[in-house]
Amino acid sequence: MPPHEGLVHPPEYNLKDSNVELINSALDHQVKYNSATTEPAWREPDTLGRAPGLHVWRIEQFEVVAWPKERYGEFYDGDSYIVLHSTKVDHADSSDEQEKEAGHEQQLHHDIYFWLGSKTTQDEAGTAAYKTVELDEYLHGAATQHREVQAHPSPEFVGLFPRLTVRAGGVRSGFRHVVATDGEKEEQRKTLLRVFKHPGSGRSGSVIVHEVEPDWRSLDDRDVFVLDATQKIWVWQGRRCSPMEKGKAAQVVHDLTQAKHVEVEVLSQLEARSKVVVDMLGGKEVEQLSFTCPRPLSSRKRAVAEEEEEDGEGEGESPRQRKLFRLSDAHGSLSFDLVKEGDRIGKSDLDGKDVFLFDAGDRLWVWQGLEASATERALWLRVTQRYVRWLQESPEGSAAHLIPISKVVQGHESPAFMRAIAAVA
Repeated sequence: MPPHEGLVHPPEYNLKDSNVELINSALDHQVKYNSATTEPAWREPDTLGRAPGLHVWRIEQFEVVAWPKERYGEFYDGDSYIVLHSTKVDHADSSDEQEKEAGHEQQLHHDIYFWLGSKTTQDEAGTAAYKTVELDEYLHGAATQHREVQAHPSPEFVGLFPRLTVRAGGVRSGFRHVVATDGEKEEQRKTLLRVFKHPGSGRSGSVIVHEVEPDWRSLDDRDVFVLDATQKIWVWQGRRCSPMEKGKAAQVVHDLTQAKHVEVEVLSQLEARSKVVVDMLGGKEVEQLSFTCPRPLSSRKRAVAEEEEEDGEGEGESPRQRKLFRLSDAHGSLSFDLVKEGDRIGKSDLDGKDVFLFDAGDRLWVWQGLEASATERALWLRVTQRYVRWLQESPEGSAAHLIPISKVVQGHESPAFMRAIAAVA
């Protein structure tokens, strides 16, 4: 009997059945949801996605690993993290009659952030982004997704934690890039923490703690620095630091002295004795310090914003003019066009049949209409990344890669998006 006898030829491959054509279809979402249910991280705790709360995971060797609750708000610059914040929807403010009628059922709004440390690997960042999409599928596609970078976190992300601390190191190095031994020099065992107000967060903004290079050049006159020199803790207050930063530094010192009982000395930059800290950080040859905000993470824009804030002006202003773009394939080919710019952009300018990119100046918002095509929904991130690269080529857009990017779905808009779109209506 011929070897092919009795076999049935498979039907010819139909391009319409390709996975590209099926992206974002009901079948595609079902397949992704089924895959998401196999991720152990999404199954514990069993209240995930069904009750308000905050959850944090770290990416470790391509795996999603739960971060200890007692360390929420503590991050490492060599890692990538996923953060889920679920809050109860307030139906009293809802204009949707169906939502009001269903008010007896607990409905939640979900924000998913993937946070990228400045020294995280491409593999870790890619895994965090992929798993963020998977978690959104597990939550039935109703979440708002946010990309956060260490150097420019959004106010909403910073506000999730009583204190946000970024330490040097990561999972690949056992939390620390450099671990001193008894035989190493004392200078290598010093830890310098910078305590500073989150840029652009206004007068009542949050304070962040970053571990910086233990070098005198890391100091600046606007912030507070905590130097852990093993046998003693020094607090160095820049002459232009805020009371809020001083208070947060006191909390940092309290946490450090809980673990070990050592002497603490607080010095102001205006005191002659503050030179002791500079000397310990390698600045013995420096006769006089004249700080003009030279530091890691600093920028001309932040300095300008803070100066305006001190004068009581410019608070909340954005570095670029607001713009609204439409991503559409309604005419047979994909187009990305400017719809509107300036201060008259509002939610009424959005159309549920397409995907829109709203450049709010300090953040990029992607709004996905419920009737948007599979192609539009599949390509929103690629188009947004190209827009960011275009911004970087402009004279004022060299730091565009740091801009927070968030995606919302029609009918599930986050409060932050509604405030942003309403601010220019």
